[in-house]
Amino acid sequence: MTDLSQFPITRRWPATNPAAIQLYSLPTPNGVKVSIMLEECGLDYEPHLVRFDRNDQTTPEFLSLNPNNKIPAIIDPDGPGGQPLPLFESGAILIYLAEKTGKFLPDANRYEVLQWLMFQMGGIGPMFGQLGFFHAFAGKEIEDPRPKERYRAETARLLKVLDAQLAGRDWVAGDYSIADIAIAPWLRSLRDGYKAADLVGMAELANVTAYLERFLARPAVQRGLNVPKRD
Repeated sequence: MTDLSQFPITRRWPATNPAAIQLYSLPTPNGVKVSIMLEECGLDYEPHLVRFDRNDQTTPEFLSLNPNNKIPAIIDPDGPGGQPLPLFESGAILIYLAEKTGKFLPDANRYEVLQWLMFQMGGIGPMFGQLGFFHAFAGKEIEDPRPKERYRAETARLLKVLDAQLAGRDWVAGDYSIADIAIAPWLRSLRDGYKAADLVGMAELANVTAYLERFLARPAVQRGLNVPKRD
């Protein structure tokens, strides 16, 4: 049996199946990237809920796996060379799982997929997240309109870039890939979580809206969207 006792995080979140990939996460846009990828790849995994309302992400056990105190993070008991691999950062995890399984990162257009993955990580994620803060969360109490407008305008611009890329194609880089698994959960959050679709003219971007619906129609996506289950 695989022994994961070397990882302090397993003292707080014990592994009931140490042969499975251990996922430490919360169903946020970044968190569901990895649960969806695990479902799409058909990998055996065990999810552990990291609750922000009790500051799980700042505990010594979690910080031992991710010193940046962000979800998601994983331990793969069957990493390179058969040794356990701890890993954090959703983009890095997507690349790792794609290479482990040979899925959703094809050799033929590897770098095209990676550039759109980085588009999400460097643009869509930070900008959509900041807009959500100023539109839907604590930031909406700030009277100065300039911060919200800055992120609203940049979110609208990024959506237009994405809409143009999706013209005449179902997925952002050809076939379905880790770029889509990274991008589409943020579109869902923008529309359904932050309720900011009207603010950025999302409904007017037919390619983007159709793309999101295609993504949400995938069975593995539906399974992964609520992993780990909230208490």
